[in-house]
Amino acid sequence: MIKENGNETSTEDLLKTAAAWHDEGRKVALATVIKTWGSSPRQAGSIMIIDQNMTMLGSVSGGCIEGAVIQEALEIMDHGKADILEFGVGDEQAWNVGLACGGTIQVYVERLEAT
Repeated sequence: MIKENGNETSTEDLLKTAAAWHDEGRKVALATVIKTWGSSPRQAGSIMIIDQNMTMLGSVSGGCIEGAVIQEALEIMDHGKADILEFGVGDEQAWNVGLACGGTIQVYVERLEAT
């Protein structure tokens, strides 16, 4: 469960919303935490959905790396090639995006395709 505006949102609900956005003709990307080490703001399996207008629901980090993930998602929506992003306390990019919790996190970002 992910808290959104004080309400709990399940992964299933987020995926249904992503599918609905896609059905409306929006470009949609899905970001999923696939691995964590040490202290991290979200556990593996946490997801965030993003559309081409930077509308987002869910969370992969509690806010500290989401800006970087959204930027990557926008690019992936255009070119379609999925990517794995890694942020850690020893990574200069992690400090730039605010991941100072002492852990490392990997996030898989992919474009939602028609089924």
